[in-house]
Amino acid sequence: MKKQIKRFRARTVAAMVAMAFVANAWAVDPFTVRDIRVEGLQRVEPGTVFASLPFRIGDQYNDDKGSAAIRALFALGLFKDVRLEVNGDVLVVIVEERPTVADVDFAGTKEFDKDTLKKALREIGLTEGRPYDQALADRAEQELKRQYINKSLYGAEVVTTVTPIERNRVNLTFTVTEGDPAKIKDIHIVGNTAFSESTLTGLFDLDTGGFLSWYTKSDRYSRAKLNADLEALRSYYLSRGYLEFRIDSTQVAISPNRQDISITVNVTEGQRYVVSSVKLEGNYLGKDDEFKSLVTIRPGEPYNADRVAETTKAFSDYFGNFGYAFATVEARPEIDRANNRVSFVLLAEPSRRAYVRRINISGNNRTRDEVLRREFRQFESSWYDAEKIKLSRDRIDRLGFFKEVNIETSDVPGAADQVDLNITVAEKPTGSLQVGAGFSSAEKLALSFSVKQENAFGSGNYLGVEVNTSKYNRAIVFNSVNPYFTPDGISRTIDVYHRSSRPYEDQGGNYQLVTTGAGLRFGIPFSELDTVFFGGAVERTEIKPGTSIPAAYLDYAERFGFTSNTLPLSLGWSRDNRDSAIAPTKGRFQRLAGEMALVGDARYARTNYQLQQYIPLNKQFTLAFNGEAGWGKGLGGRPFPVFKNFYSGGLGSVRGFEQGTLGPKDVTGATIGGSRKLSLNAEVLTPFPGAGNDRTLRMFGFVDVGNVFGETEKITFGELRASVGAGVSWISPIGPLRIAIAQPIRKFPGDRIQRLQFQIGTSF
Repeated sequence: MKKQIKRFRARTVAAMVAMAFVANAWAVDPFTVRDIRVEGLQRVEPGTVFASLPFRIGDQYNDDKGSAAIRALFALGLFKDVRLEVNGDVLVVIVEERPTVADVDFAGTKEFDKDTLKKALREIGLTEGRPYDQALADRAEQELKRQYINKSLYGAEVVTTVTPIERNRVNLTFTVTEGDPAKIKDIHIVGNTAFSESTLTGLFDLDTGGFLSWYTKSDRYSRAKLNADLEALRSYYLSRGYLEFRIDSTQVAISPNRQDISITVNVTEGQRYVVSSVKLEGNYLGKDDEFKSLVTIRPGEPYNADRVAETTKAFSDYFGNFGYAFATVEARPEIDRANNRVSFVLLAEPSRRAYVRRINISGNNRTRDEVLRREFRQFESSWYDAEKIKLSRDRIDRLGFFKEVNIETSDVPGAADQVDLNITVAEKPTGSLQVGAGFSSAEKLALSFSVKQENAFGSGNYLGVEVNTSKYNRAIVFNSVNPYFTPDGISRTIDVYHRSSRPYEDQGGNYQLVTTGAGLRFGIPFSELDTVFFGGAVERTEIKPGTSIPAAYLDYAERFGFTSNTLPLSLGWSRDNRDSAIAPTKGRFQRLAGEMALVGDARYARTNYQLQQYIPLNKQFTLAFNGEAGWGKGLGGRPFPVFKNFYSGGLGSVRGFEQGTLGPKDVTGATIGGSRKLSLNAEVLTPFPGAGNDRTLRMFGFVDVGNVFGETEKITFGELRASVGAGVSWISPIGPLRIAIAQPIRKFPGDRIQRLQFQIGTSF
């Protein structure tokens, strides 16, 4: 009985010691560690444990070091249990590893791609191969819900299933019940008196939905979109004189069933102020008149925050042009509330002049450094020049090789007058293999195939092969472009082509015009926007007779031969400062191309000029003009070759008339085109109703005027055809789509009318 009591007491003491150990790292007398053993490891390297211990073999061990060791090992996040045991002067570290995530999968996800969700979880630390714990799984659930909330799916539910597998691993499955998206029921603006609520909400990309909301998703709430809309609202007021306008609060309320969202924006408009005066103070480097010319703030006009920002930025940039990278410009308003007037003091301090010590480039894993550096107009060891830096950034961006281009300025330690430029780029794929099809009311089915590499081997050169086939036009083209054939930026283009075509209106004929050739062109940049092109080619054009061949073609072939060999020389110029090549809203594009053949069977001169102008009327409406004029003349006593004629009618010229049917006709009634062309187009573009401010889906109204004329005919406005109409343009996943409904308002007997015209895809 006594032995049992002693044994019980011993066990009780051991339990109390163990409990004390848990709380106080097992209080033991200090001793010198002769050896350290680690038990329980499966995947973690022993070195990871030893590196975290605050003592080594031969060190003195005590309770404080034991507690620190346990904390350090838990902090690794690799273990769910850690114990220390002392066996004489040997310390035993016993660990129990956390299970490792073997696989992460998702079920029920329709709104998101699985890779997108995996990336979101990876950013919070949950991915294959990482230790698993419940807290991390809870964070993952919250992150998934946050992703769905960003898509207005407030009712989304996430359930996590943990499945243990061999070798202390687990599979995680997140089962998502997405539910229906919450939609914006109403948007209210409270406190507005100067402008109607409908005018202000019309500035928003978010709306209460329309019949196209399934496409635009404009009725789905997004905090990021709301913030952008609030900035648009603020900018609207601040650009119209309301200097003290402010947004007091924004309430976003969701219904109990998480299906309807109400947005209320509370604003204070304040008074409308007029600018009374603008004066300059500070150091303007003795160039006060130059800086005054940059001021866009106009006395007598309502206060406009955009013009204030534009002026201060222009001042900073102008200082930067002289090397003052650290110049500060402040626009201080002096408000006269009694008279609702405000005056501005533009205070400038140029600070110190700076040199660019070094230009550092990162992110170009594939593209060679020289491809970027040759676009730079700011050089190392030169004065800092803000205009040249911006120009350099724009030139790199226009290469089309990068998704992002950022330039940051950093100070040089120990050198107050030097800075480094750090250029960071994010590359995008520049090669493409495309197989597609297009359909138009003019050319029916057109198949296309192309292999393009815009940045071949990271050199910045372009290589391409394009094949196009349709009922009326077929082509195979090989081309290569070296944009820096010379160090000065002269480009070289090599073209090899084979094309066959016949008139659009011909439905039964089988004759063809076949052109085979090769050309060499050079482009010389005369400014940052202007390029002059010149070159030459060798061409062979063959008129292959067949049924329904126009008499003009047959007559030309009988007089000058069915085959014509020519050596055309080309000269051209282009300038483009549009804000977008696909859906522009402002800017101008000009192109002048000339071609002359003085040697060969066909001798002629041919030129074409095109001008496009885009004028933004407001955020939604854009006014667009297009004008095109073509002229051709035969040389050496010969007529202008019929196979070089211009055509007009249909999309791209005068809508409402069948494609290519305007102009002279031969004795058979077939349209043969002409040596002179004039087209004028005016459009008003706006986002499609219900599509919000989405620029990829727009509708337009238009007026078209134009015609083509023969070489011996005079261009008279009385012969011009005209039409009006409306249409829709959509940058669809398969390519641009344009549909136009036109009504000819000036037509003549014999004109072939086609009121509905459309085209899907691009043409070569």
